[in-house]
Amino acid sequence: MSLVESFLTYAEARPDAAALFAPDGRVTTYAALARMSAARADAFRRTGIGAGDRVLVARGVSPALYASLIALFRIGAVAVFPEPAAGLDGLRHAVRAARPRAMVASGLLRALRPFIHGLRTLPILPEPDHVARLPITDGEVAPRADAPALVTFTSGSTGEPKGVVRSTGFLQLQHGLLENLRRTTPDDVDLISLPVFILSNLAEGATSVIPAGNLRRPASLHGARLRRQIARHGVTRIVAPPAVCARLAEGPPLPELTAIFTGGGPVFPNLLRELNRAVPNAAIHAVYGSTEAEPIAHLAFEDVGTADWTAMAAGAGLLAGRPIPEVRVEIVDHEIQVSGPHVNRGYLDPARDTETKVVRDGALWHRTGDAGRLDDHGRLWLLGRREAGGDGVWPFAVETAALSWPGVTQAGLVRLNDSPVLAISGPGAANLDLLARARDLGVSAVVPLAALPLDKRHHSKIDYPRLRDMLSRRR
Repeated sequence: MSLVESFLTYAEARPDAAALFAPDGRVTTYAALARMSAARADAFRRTGIGAGDRVLVARGVSPALYASLIALFRIGAVAVFPEPAAGLDGLRHAVRAARPRAMVASGLLRALRPFIHGLRTLPILPEPDHVARLPITDGEVAPRADAPALVTFTSGSTGEPKGVVRSTGFLQLQHGLLENLRRTTPDDVDLISLPVFILSNLAEGATSVIPAGNLRRPASLHGARLRRQIARHGVTRIVAPPAVCARLAEGPPLPELTAIFTGGGPVFPNLLRELNRAVPNAAIHAVYGSTEAEPIAHLAFEDVGTADWTAMAAGAGLLAGRPIPEVRVEIVDHEIQVSGPHVNRGYLDPARDTETKVVRDGALWHRTGDAGRLDDHGRLWLLGRREAGGDGVWPFAVETAALSWPGVTQAGLVRLNDSPVLAISGPGAANLDLLARARDLGVSAVVPLAALPLDKRHHSKIDYPRLRDMLSRRR
């Protein structure tokens, strides 16, 4: 079954079960969400939207967002999600690249749309609220497995964002592979700040709690508010990027949690240790992947041995774990390349395929742009972006080691005048002894900063261009 068919099956079998808890605590049941989506599907059809039509989705994370998304899937339309970190520029880029026929929007954007070039000609689809008498299933189509269903965009960290097209079958395959790791059941109650996983939860009959705060700025989420949500709704698992997990690690232990799944950015050893203290009864999982191939590798905290902690502290890189069985991983000129059934076949603009796709031995391989290595046990170690390495000095190797130093909470390696310079922050950043440690890793200078800039998407990666500019201005 497709994700939507699975969701509707649960909506009929468990209509009163909680599907979503909004940040304000309001609950949406499976039956209510199914009827909301049915009403929207009917309204969308009446405007002429049908199978294969692209619709720009510009809504915040809410029950209405998932009702609209499921409605689009029910009629075979294609949901187009702009890159959220790119703001209005991301919206305009999505319109240029995908050429949607209409849009789903809410709040301020609905009011401002007539004044935004590129959006003003897009009609806004109606979203009816009166759904009580509608049946849970009514009139949906069953798209072919190869029919496009979702378009998202890469973060654009190495250039203009690329549109990634996922078919109905691809979404189901990706969901299945992630569920091999998550093992979701209808009894799970998950606090999720990676919105795509809520769709997976709906297909598994589980309950999702939407975090309170601005999900576009995950590092700004307030740990105490999240903890109140955990207690109020009986949350048992967390699905969140490292920046949100760091907020949860602040404060007393959370013994009620049984699992944490984190990814979307590097999961460094210091965070793993903090989480292990904060969630003593939880299995901690770090998942490595990319927009074009998710997941690639998986690391469980319990599988990190003493020798691994020592190696990471000594500059061996960041352990990402063993590649999942369904994927092939090769290291070509230091770059991690992957092949498998869930590796995206191409971009919305086929002209962009040559940037990251290569055919080798009859198989399509995706070039991740990440540098890495495979150890003697077949596990993957991350070294940072391939273009950032030089003279054997790799960003993640140095940063992972630096984060093991006392009082260092952030670390970022950049090259200035072709020399590796390490920026660090934290209460121990001014310790003169750190320069000697850094030189042992091949670093020419250490610069203490109040804080290092983070990426705009998940706030879990160093924004290297901004950091380079900051350090250049100090010289």
